[in-house]
Amino acid sequence: MQTKLSTKGQVVLPGPIRRKLCLEAGDALDGDVVSGRIVLTPKKGKRRRARIVKDPVTGWPVLAAGPSGPKLTHKQVAEILADFP
Repeated sequence: MQTKLSTKGQVVLPGPIRRKLCLEAGDALDGDVVSGRIVLTPKKGKRRRARIVKDPVTGWPVLAAGPSGPKLTHKQVAEILADFP
């Protein structure tokens, strides 16, 4: 994959790379030069931020943990909570 350096020195990470690493805007990266190569490493310990979103098919609220995370419907949450003491 190829990208370009902007006049401001900015680089855009291609979408497939961002999705593979679950990177989002504002995520911190460590930068280093190793053997003449630029190495960017995501900071460890990033937690997925769960949020309630509207399901595009049903319109019902669902719990989502990011684009690559699982989604739970209100029925699944109710089933899980039903077994909770």
